[in-house]
Amino acid sequence: MKKIIRITLVTLLLLSLFGCSQKEPSVVRTYEVTDPEHAFENDELVTVVRYYEMSDGTWKTDNYTYQYRLEITGRMGGADKDSTFVFLSNTKDITFEQAWKASGLSSNMDDYFNEEEAKFVAMK
Repeated sequence: MKKIIRITLVTLLLLSLFGCSQKEPSVVRTYEVTDPEHAFENDELVTVVRYYEMSDGTWKTDNYTYQYRLEITGRMGGADKDSTFVFLSNTKDITFEQAWKASGLSSNMDDYFNEEEAKFVAMK
């Protein structure tokens, strides 16, 4: 009788451990680097860094995982049309001014994000 109780308890313990283990998120969609000429002609996003949409709702580059994918749109001074910058980020608060500077258009290195905080991945 004690043996049956022990086997039952061990089985329940193992089942609870397996039930509580978290699965590794899987890739839902991959965004490959795109040809800028084709994308600009068709007014599409130009992806400059390959990144992934994950099954748990996060976003990932080959190096880091981010909580958010932000499309930040606005108009730079003197431009004829709006520009959109896409960042993967661990913060929701990136302004348009921060975005265009951190996309590679600023010569001041202080305008760029630490890659662990945010990563510029695409633009239109």
